[in-house]
Amino acid sequence: MPQSSLIVGRQALIEAIQAGRSIDKIYFSRNVSGASIGDIRRLAKANRIPIQLVPPEKLRSLTRAAHQGVVAQGALFSYLDLQQVIDQVVSTGIAPLFVLLDGITDVRNVGAIARTALCCGAQALVLPSKGMAALNEDALKTSAGALAVLQLCRVSSLPVAIALLRLNGILVYASAMDGSQPVFELDYRLPCCLVFGSEEKGVQSGIRQSADSTARIPMAGSFNSFNVSVAAGIFLYEAMKQRG
Repeated sequence: MPQSSLIVGRQALIEAIQAGRSIDKIYFSRNVSGASIGDIRRLAKANRIPIQLVPPEKLRSLTRAAHQGVVAQGALFSYLDLQQVIDQVVSTGIAPLFVLLDGITDVRNVGAIARTALCCGAQALVLPSKGMAALNEDALKTSAGALAVLQLCRVSSLPVAIALLRLNGILVYASAMDGSQPVFELDYRLPCCLVFGSEEKGVQSGIRQSADSTARIPMAGSFNSFNVSVAAGIFLYEAMKQRG
């Protein structure tokens, strides 16, 4: 982790969050305490910044500075409010085409999906604040810079984000091996958000149940599945083709 991306110490972190600096993750040493820790927790919750409790050795591996039990990883990217992004895209007169990722921890897959999303006309990438690796230089490199162009939304709750999308008239299409229809039968000309899950677990069952449609990619033979970034490319290319 580049040293320049670290924010070390309690007051330094409080000031960084209050100044609007984007933070990927906060590391607390286990059993850390104090009034300022409560302040950091409240700021983190308000700004949807994940907190992870780690052994003291983890913090010592990150920095030799006096960290007071608190080290944060500064974000390479700025994150936007989902409703603001929806409003901005709708104001252009173009039907939203968003991508939401559920539990994808390989940042190279995230980067590859972002690259394809941008090439196929998607406007935004929606990411969970927990259960996903922080975006780093590898993700940016794999995306060929797309992560610096796409609008990025970080949400604390995927079900709440999906409810917000649907409230704004955006259909939710979830990718699933046993989806109810083939990928090419979905109507991507409508405002929609494509949801992709991890290769190990797929899209969470609760999210699948709340989706407007689930879709599968027909395959020759009985091999397990496509890589998630390849699957996303198939969905997104079909969306671009339908949208002309």
